[in-house]
Amino acid sequence: MDIFERMAAYGHEQVIFCHDRVTGLRAIVAIHDTTLGPALGGTRMMAYGSEEEALEDALRLSRGMTYKAAAAGLDHGGGKAVIWGDPRTDKSEERFRAFGRMVQTLGGRFITGTDLGTAKEDFVWSRAETPYLVALPEEHGGSGDSGVVTAFGVFQGMLAAAAEVWGEPSLRGRHVAVQGLGKVGARLVDHLVEAGAPVTVTDIAPESLARVRERHPGVEAVPPEAIYDVPADIFSPNALGGVLNDETIPRLRCRIVAGAANNQLAAPRHGRMLMERGILYAPDFVINSGGLIQVADELLGYNRERALRKAAAIYDRLRAIFAISRREGIPTQEAAERLAEERIRRIAALRRIYTPG
Repeated sequence: MDIFERMAAYGHEQVIFCHDRVTGLRAIVAIHDTTLGPALGGTRMMAYGSEEEALEDALRLSRGMTYKAAAAGLDHGGGKAVIWGDPRTDKSEERFRAFGRMVQTLGGRFITGTDLGTAKEDFVWSRAETPYLVALPEEHGGSGDSGVVTAFGVFQGMLAAAAEVWGEPSLRGRHVAVQGLGKVGARLVDHLVEAGAPVTVTDIAPESLARVRERHPGVEAVPPEAIYDVPADIFSPNALGGVLNDETIPRLRCRIVAGAANNQLAAPRHGRMLMERGILYAPDFVINSGGLIQVADELLGYNRERALRKAAAIYDRLRAIFAISRREGIPTQEAAERLAEERIRRIAALRRIYTPG
């Protein structure tokens, strides 16, 4: 798989393959960059089709976490773990404790918690083997569900995008098409309805649709594949990555793309494709950083108001990114990456100062 070449291409420091012959654990931990501090990122559990697919997911996601932490002003680098297994059938105390021991061997270089396919309760098992965990249940010393702060941050990002496109930070009367109604998407709908935005939703899980429509009877629902064709002011992807691609972008009928999904662009060139169509893209690693802000705050001793205050700053951060994009004529994703890389360079320069102890 040319692993070293791929690590070099993405800029990774370390990739660890973990296997436990007793529990059957198969996991990959990817540490992208620790210039700013220990790598922070969740653990995803999926029934990957191949080792190649699992590795690519770990590499892409961990790189994104470096940019997310840097853009959010956090003193953390980027990392990600993937567990190869079916989250419906392959979870067990023994397997997650084995994973916890693997994390412990890294001595704090990697701090992890929940992601797609894992739940905070899973890591209560891991907690018996390592302290390097965040997003645990509140009764176990964690900050609870990170979806609350993430959804709040995405909403703030939408307000920033609205101010850029329509001249005012308001979503009243602005139609939003929401793809994905998980722990972030469903809460985002709450914010949108409260703000007076008409909402169209979709999800592959009928029960998720039912819960949202029961809470908000006025919300319209469409089949998953039809969401790209909905005439809307904002398209909000909140499910899997890669949804902005050669096939979907020409179908979009919106002015803004702003959502919580990771790696929304299938390839970097799709950011320019959106720009050429006159669609403002809120870079995913900036707008969805609320959850990372929350779990990083846990390491300081969690304060909910402080976390929400930091997440509210996503508004100003995106306004600055939009200004750079407009001024230099570059895609917003590129502008956001420049800001993150510049912060990493500035902090790295401080390492030249020797500090004893």
